Amino acid sequence: MEIKHESNGQKGRFYYEVDGVEKALMTYSYAGSDKIIINHTEVDASLKGQGIGYKLVEASVEYARDKHIKILPLCPFAAAVFKKKQEYNDTLF
Repeated sequence: MEIKHESNGQKGRFYYEVDGVEKALMTYSYAGSDKIIINHTEVDASLKGQGIGYKLVEASVEYARDKHIKILPLCPFAAAVFKKKQEYNDTLF
C-alpha cells in the first residue's frame, strides 16, 4: 500500500489511490513554518475497516518527524488516532 503526498507549501494532502482513483484522503494546512493542522480525513466506504485512515495519519507523523514540525489534529478522526497512539505524542503541538 502506497500513501502518496502532495504539498504546495501552504496546504497539503496524503492520499491513497486504487487503480488511479483516489479512495482515501487526509488534508492539512501549514500554520507557520513549524506546524501543520490536519483538518479532514475521508476514506471511501469500499475501504472501511482496512486501516487506511490510520495509515494516512501515520504518513503525516512520519512527515512531521522528517521535517521536524508539529501536528495539530483538528480533524476528529485524526485527533482520535493521536489519543490512541501514544507513540505519536512527540509530533503533537
